[in-house]
Formats: sequence, structure tokens, C-alpha cells
Amino acid sequence: MRLSTKARMNRLFTNGGCLDVALDHGVCNEPGFLVGLEDMAGVVDTLIRVKPDAIQMTYGQADLLQGRPEKDKPALVMRIDMGNPYNVQRHKVMWSLLQNHDEPIVGALEMDAACVVVNLFMLPDEPDLFRQCVENISKVRAACHRYGMPLMIEPLVMLPNEVRGGYQVDGNAEKIVTLVRLASEMGADIIKADPTDDPEEFHRVVEAARVPVLVRGGGKEDLKAVLAKSAALMQQGAKGMVYGRNIYQHSNPKAVVNALMAMIHQGIGGEEAWDIYNNG
Repeated sequence: MRLSTKARMNRLFTNGGCLDVALDHGVCNEPGFLVGLEDMAGVVDTLIRVKPDAIQMTYGQADLLQGRPEKDKPALVMRIDMGNPYNVQRHKVMWSLLQNHDEPIVGALEMDAACVVVNLFMLPDEPDLFRQCVENISKVRAACHRYGMPLMIEPLVMLPNEVRGGYQVDGNAEKIVTLVRLASEMGADIIKADPTDDPEEFHRVVEAARVPVLVRGGGKEDLKAVLAKSAALMQQGAKGMVYGRNIYQHSNPKAVVNALMAMIHQGIGGEEAWDIYNNG
């Protein structure tokens, strides 16, 4: 790993762990994802004060973080692609495109990001979408190598649209492991992976990755259950989480971050994290 890549990785990971709070949901063009993000400046201000390891944003919102004067503010993880797989109605043409095709990481360099993140979608009967993602990653990987920028790949295995209305995560361990292995083969420095249906199988994802694995949060769920599942996944070798709606859509995001940070950096379990949340 190049020194410049390692230096940026060090900004993300404290003693090997990372909580990355995702606020990049505006690129999904789905109204429900924006609940809780109406006041982006206020959300970012709250997070800067509670200090997760990183905040995941797009170029157009990154100034709300990087324009702040605090020296100890969270690192920036920049989303550099966008697509339409998250919409409730299936589109005739499914797509995923880099926001800057010619110079895919120039915005991340401009905003002093510590990492960039790109999707690797695997949707039923959508081979063209998968091909687009592979092409995106290939282009970004070359740019990341050139400039010493860590690359986070987000492999997403999704169920058919008609199963629950809108593409939803497929937690089949075999499928997740296979796609994570592909992300590793393509040169990921970090992998953001969905939890397996059985948390006890998540170690297989970690073994396939060979790089730090952060757990993807998905939609908002019961927080006590989220904390219990997160603790189980950490025991299986996860290095942290990339959670969005399970933080910013809660009434007390500060307390959620405190609970997750204690889990990641102090090794506490789900029940202890629940107590920290309730005392926050």
C-alpha cells in the first residue's frame, strides 16, 4: 500500500475501527431516504460535535464538513457514483454512473477526502447494470492508485423488485461472499458489505475480503436489534459500520453514535451499547 493511501486510511481508522455515518442518500433520488436530512447543515453540525470517525457525503454537500475549521472533525468519505436501483418502481433502464467520468476522483482530491466509495450492484436480470459498475470500479481503481486514494467498494446483492417493492438486500451468504470476493479481486482497500442473514456466517465475508470490512446498515430498524446484530457482526471480524438511516432518522443521533463508537472502539456488547444509547 502506498504511503499516501496508508496516510488517508489512518484518518479513517482508529486502532483498526471505523464508524462512517452515511449522509449521501440524496443521490438515490428517493424521497423516503431524505427524511431526517432536510437540514443537512444541522445534521453535519451534530455529527461533528459527537465525532464519529467519518462522514460519507457527496461533492455537492462536502463543503458542510470540509469548510469547518475544527482540526479534529470526522474524515470525509466521498460518494462518487449514483444510480437508480433504490427507487420503488423498477426502471426500464437500470444504470449506475460516475459523477465525473473523465476525472472520477478529482472532486475527492479537491475536498481532501480520506476515501472514495463506489457501488457494485448485483440485481436479478440486470447484467448491463453489473457491467457498468465493473467499468466504473476499473476506472476509479486506476485513478485511486495514481493519487494514493483509498477505494471503498460497496457490493450489493439485491432481491427482485417484486419481492417487497423496491430492490431490497439479499442476505444470502453465498451470494454476498462471492460478490465481496469480486470486489477484493478488483482492488478494494475497504469493503462495505451487507450483513448475512445469519450473523454467524459473516466471518466468511471478512475472510473473502482480505481488507477491512465495514457493515452496511440499510433501512431504519429497531435500534436495540440493530445494536445486537452489530455486536454479533463485530465478533465475526467486522471493523465497524457504515450506517445512515439507522443514525440520522433516529430522534437522538448523538446517542446512537456514542453507542456505536463504544462498540467499535471499546469492544462493548449490544446490551451495553443499548445502555449507553439510553443514557445519551
